[in-house]
Amino acid sequence: MDQMLAKYQPSALSLLRFFAGLLFLQYGVAKLFKWPPVPMFEKVEWLSLYGAAGTIELIGGILLVLGLFTRPVAFIASGEMAFAYFMSHAPRGFFPVLNHGDLAILFCFVFLYLACAGGGPYSLDAIVRKKS
Repeated sequence: MDQMLAKYQPSALSLLRFFAGLLFLQYGVAKLFKWPPVPMFEKVEWLSLYGAAGTIELIGGILLVLGLFTRPVAFIASGEMAFAYFMSHAPRGFFPVLNHGDLAILFCFVFLYLACAGGGPYSLDAIVRKKS
């Protein structure tokens, strides 16, 4: 089984990057453009901490979906998610399932992995690398 699935690892990396980027992007769109309407994001202003997070999520999400500058973008996104966890979730309690920080932790470590592994073969980074 290990050998059979190992050949799909590069493709799975690209899929992980693409879908993590899409999920990250939706938070930026919801915070900055109020779509879809999310009650907790309806008063987010562009020049606020949430606005800065939304900007990182919007631009970072687009770049991750495309697989462009994957390593530095994923590193910044990982840091944002760690910051979000410790600023918003950790003060509400120790257990992530109770403080609703499980998604922030998961995003943080997925992005940290992408910062180390890169965007995979189906990314603009791979195309640029082939041309040089």
